[in-house]
Amino acid sequence: MTKIYSPTVLNPTLLNPVDPAIETYMRGLLSKTDHPALLAMEELARERNFPIVDRLVGAFLETLAKSIDAKRIFEFGSGYGYSAYWFAKAVGEHGKVICSDGDPLNKEKAERFLSTADLWDRVDFHTGMAQSIFAQTDGLFDICYNDVDKGDYPEIWQMAKDRIRPGGFYIADNVLWHGRVALTEYEDVVPGWTEAIKEHNKQIFTDPDFDAYINPTRDGVIVARKKM
Repeated sequence: MTKIYSPTVLNPTLLNPVDPAIETYMRGLLSKTDHPALLAMEELARERNFPIVDRLVGAFLETLAKSIDAKRIFEFGSGYGYSAYWFAKAVGEHGKVICSDGDPLNKEKAERFLSTADLWDRVDFHTGMAQSIFAQTDGLFDICYNDVDKGDYPEIWQMAKDRIRPGGFYIADNVLWHGRVALTEYEDVVPGWTEAIKEHNKQIFTDPDFDAYINPTRDGVIVARKKM
C-alpha cells in the first residue's frame, strides 16, 4: 500500500516520545547488526525519504518474535521488506513471513535485499491490498504486524485479532503518530488519520482478550498479546 507521509521528518511542534540522544545511544548498541543488506535498505530509505521502522524497532520486532518462537507472521504493509528482514531472521529456516504491499517494485526490491541476506526463502511476498491478501490466507498467526495507511488501522485490528493464536502478538507501528494522539491541536498528515489511530489504540486497550502496551521508541509501537 502506498504511503504518502514520512515518519523520519518530524514537525518541531509535535512530540518526540523518547529524547533523540537516548535513541542515538540505543542505536549505537546495535552496531553488531550491520549486515550489508540492512545497510542498503536503510540507505535507500534515507535517499527516497521512505518510511521504515528503522533499526531500533526492527531489533525490537525480532526480539518479540523470538520470545514466542514465532514461525508464521503476517505483515499488513511491507514496503520493500525492511521489517520482514527482522521477522525473517526470527522465524528461522522453517518459518514463514507473509508480506503484502501494493507496489510491485517494492516486491522486486525486497527480493533483491532479502536474497542478499539469505532470507528470501523465508518470505512469501504478495502484491495487492493487504486486507484482500489477508482474507485469502488461511489459518492462525503467531504475529500479525500492521503498518498500512493509518486510516485503515481500526479495520486491520478487527480483521487480525481473531486470527492470532493464544499467546501470539498483534503489533502496529506509528501508534503515537509523532505525539498527535496526545495533542488537542495538530496538523494531520491526512484528515482523519490521527483519529483513526486513537480509535485503533482504544479498541485494543479495551479488548478483554488482549494484554496491551505501547513502546514509545521511534513513533510508538503497540504490542497486544492474545490471552491464553
